[in-house]
Amino acid sequence: MYTVAHIINPFNADPSSDLFTAQPITFESMRHSKDLAKKNLHVELYTAQFAEDRNMVPEGFMATKDLTRSVTDLAGFEKKIRLPLLEDILERLYTASNADYLIYTNVDIGLFPNFYKAVNDFIEQGHDAFIINRRRLPAIYKNKSDLELIYKEKGKAHPGFDCFVFRRAIYPKLKLNGICIGVPFVEISFSQNLFALSTHFKLFDNEHLTFHIGMEIFKKRAPQEYFHYNQKRFWQLSKTIDPPPNLKKFPYSRLPWPLRILRWAIHPCIPIKLVMQLEYKRIRKFFFGTFN
Repeated sequence: MYTVAHIINPFNADPSSDLFTAQPITFESMRHSKDLAKKNLHVELYTAQFAEDRNMVPEGFMATKDLTRSVTDLAGFEKKIRLPLLEDILERLYTASNADYLIYTNVDIGLFPNFYKAVNDFIEQGHDAFIINRRRLPAIYKNKSDLELIYKEKGKAHPGFDCFVFRRAIYPKLKLNGICIGVPFVEISFSQNLFALSTHFKLFDNEHLTFHIGMEIFKKRAPQEYFHYNQKRFWQLSKTIDPPPNLKKFPYSRLPWPLRILRWAIHPCIPIKLVMQLEYKRIRKFFFGTFN
């Protein structure tokens, strides 16, 4: 039987925020999915939190060592927002657990009941890393008592990345360069690592396994200066990942050239500059046998 360790970052959200109502729903959905999978998979639930957010650690979750730094410790911002660093959250998970596979999801991503069962199936199929895209649900659900209704929702597909599952051995090779969560470029930074470091990667982009309450493609939560911070950090780390990401692992990569370029151009998480660079390198390798 495999063991998976799943971590989230709970915090004291403002009552006016959608995250205030989303978090309790997320917590309950994770506990429910874990209970249903216990015959097939051993699931450990963890949190990474700042000290002031320990009161948000839900029942049934194991709190890791409190986070001690945020993005504001790495750069100057006009408006100070203590956004955690993805690498610090994953470090807490790797240190706290010896699980075979590690999972990270955003705190507003709920699980359908069969999530962990499906994770077990995907692991048994031989995938050492995979991403599961969410379903978008109407923003009418406000309480964990709504879960039975949520489970009946079909929802709509979402193209972005917010659920990452990977073999434990991949973690020490990750390069995340101070990327913070809650801001664009965290998705492509994480996924690009998995595209590069995995042997049997799979993107599950049309499954009924995770959900987000709200139909929006992207929700702006932080000022533009945080976007620019993550953007800069992403382009720095993109030059250091070795081996380079395998373009075949990107969504739409098997479409004809003009069509895949179009799909990449409108994708919310994939910088068109990145895939054009990788296309160029792939062509050079084909003709000259080198990425240099």
